[in-house]
Amino acid sequence: MKKLLLQTDSSNIAATVARLTLAIILFPHGAQKMLGWYGGYGFEGTMAFFTDVKNIPYLIGLIVILVEFAGPFFLLAGIGTRLWALLIIADMTGIIFSSHTQYGFFINWFGNQAGEGFEYHLLAIGLALTSLISGGGKLSLDAVFAKKPNK
Repeated sequence: MKKLLLQTDSSNIAATVARLTLAIILFPHGAQKMLGWYGGYGFEGTMAFFTDVKNIPYLIGLIVILVEFAGPFFLLAGIGTRLWALLIIADMTGIIFSSHTQYGFFINWFGNQAGEGFEYHLLAIGLALTSLISGGGKLSLDAVFAKKPNK
């Protein structure tokens, strides 16, 4: 199991780029939800929206916030890359189907749609799939942990 989760080619720069890019683009969204940064509503406001407006169960809302807020830190360090990638894929897939399919594919660049399309979410899923398949790559703690012998 350890090998399955942590195994990575520590010379794979493409895996590193995908992992770091995913962490960078996901962090502001998690910070909006958890801390209220970047125009977000913070934890309480986001949970109220999830539970009262979207009718999402509290536990699912909590998981979404934790995945989007904590996930980028683990990805930056390359710890549990495959696990966090899988959680992000589930998160983004859920977001697409619960909130964005009705607005079509494209991001609302010009404000002429009622909401945002799912283009961003597909990009995040693609980066997460790369991380799921390749692992953390170069400069990941997964590579370090995978090399340590079991005791």
